[in-house]
Amino acid sequence: MESKDDSGGLRCLVTGATGYIGGRLVPGLLEAGHRVRCLARTPEKLRDYPWAGEAEVVKGDVTDAESVSAAMLGIDVAYYLVHALAAGPGFEKTDREAARTFGEQAKAAGVRRIVYLGGLTPADVPMRELSPHLRSRAEVGRILLDSGVPTTALRAAVIIGSGSASFEMLRYLTERLPVMVTPSWVSTRIQPIAVRDVLRYLVGSAHMPDGVNRTFDIGGPDVMTYRDMMQRYAQVAGLPHRLILPVPMLSPGLSSHWVGLVTPVPASIARPLAESLRYEVVCHEHDIADHVPDGPGQPFSFATALSLALQRVREARVSTRWSTASTPGIPSDPLPTDPDWAGGSLYTDERELDVNASPEALWQVVEGIGGDNGWYSFPLAWAVRGWLDRLIGGVGLRRGRRDAQRLRVGDSLDFWRVEELQPGRLLRLRAEMRLPGLAWLEMYAEEGEDGRSRYRQRAIFHPAGLLGHAYWWSVSPFHAVVFGGMARNIALAAARRAAGEPK
Repeated sequence: MESKDDSGGLRCLVTGATGYIGGRLVPGLLEAGHRVRCLARTPEKLRDYPWAGEAEVVKGDVTDAESVSAAMLGIDVAYYLVHALAAGPGFEKTDREAARTFGEQAKAAGVRRIVYLGGLTPADVPMRELSPHLRSRAEVGRILLDSGVPTTALRAAVIIGSGSASFEMLRYLTERLPVMVTPSWVSTRIQPIAVRDVLRYLVGSAHMPDGVNRTFDIGGPDVMTYRDMMQRYAQVAGLPHRLILPVPMLSPGLSSHWVGLVTPVPASIARPLAESLRYEVVCHEHDIADHVPDGPGQPFSFATALSLALQRVREARVSTRWSTASTPGIPSDPLPTDPDWAGGSLYTDERELDVNASPEALWQVVEGIGGDNGWYSFPLAWAVRGWLDRLIGGVGLRRGRRDAQRLRVGDSLDFWRVEELQPGRLLRLRAEMRLPGLAWLEMYAEEGEDGRSRYRQRAIFHPAGLLGHAYWWSVSPFHAVVFGGMARNIALAAARRAAGEPK
């Protein structure tokens, strides 16, 4: 019999809320009408989450029985999403003790169900021969299943979504290496799953009948090798076909160092992931659908999951870093608290100046940029860039602007397009010149002190493949002249306008 609060929802405890899955599960539970309490060692880390004001947060640690006991009071469903992925020696013992404490306290508090997300393990490999990472995940699941509290232990392989460590490793390897010498595990069969489907199964598991106490394999409809995943990623991301050359002598240990060299994923995380990739991880049943039914098109295909994970880039929902986006649009989007290495590469050049003019005078200069008014810095450099663009089939600088003083969203502006316009405050331009990636230029006019204003400027570039990274680093030495000069000259032009001097 389910117990519910006054609103009709269940009372859920989420551990690991600062992690990749936990941070996305909480809003899903809230949306389903449940009340949520989060157990966190450092509650302050949850302040930046969009849902922070809607969930209760308590301080505690899964290894501390007293804090777990207090957090379990009044709880119907307890989610165990804590893993020591990047831990040092002895992490298996820590995982084991934490799971045992969690199960014991859940039983003592009368919790109706535990829901756990672990790793998919191969059926034909003895437990002792698994990597420490996979072995520990399986052991935690068994401890919770034996706790005396009905437990749903979901087992997933690679989760596809921006911020997932395994997905980020796939992203960086594919984007940065058009030709790669790889370990033999690129030929291992894997059954990836979209983060949306993982969250759907987690939320739906809260309502399982009390008699259900078992593991469930969860995966998408596609079974593919890691090589297939990289090639499909390149296709969806618009990158050329990748040349992948497996080298059997690259051991899991050596390959983790190789991954650490090529990608920004920390070696402490890359190593257990690389070690686990040598095993075939394919679902052997799909019984979860008996309790959490799949709708049309569910679970999502690998291609659809990739498209969702890359949607932010295609729709140009940019921020200074993917990890500082104000709110997530969908579960496969980055969260503000994801690691800095999550979400793909995003290069920026930022400038900020105080201006001796009102925000209105500054905005007049900003809105009048381009066309015959020019770009306020190094005219020859802009002209050369326009000529080069035309030589390779781009639009160059010939389009100019529709109106000398006013802009509107959708206007062409030389080799830019007006993507966002907040009159008096923000002008965002999206590049339409030929580039190995996507680029934006943002200009802000803000209020300053003593009647002055503040000018902020950001050039943003999302590289496409190795050529995109090379392009950014080849032009970055000129940014001080081009973008730095642009910011200074816009500020001077606004000051002259405010003083009534000729432009």
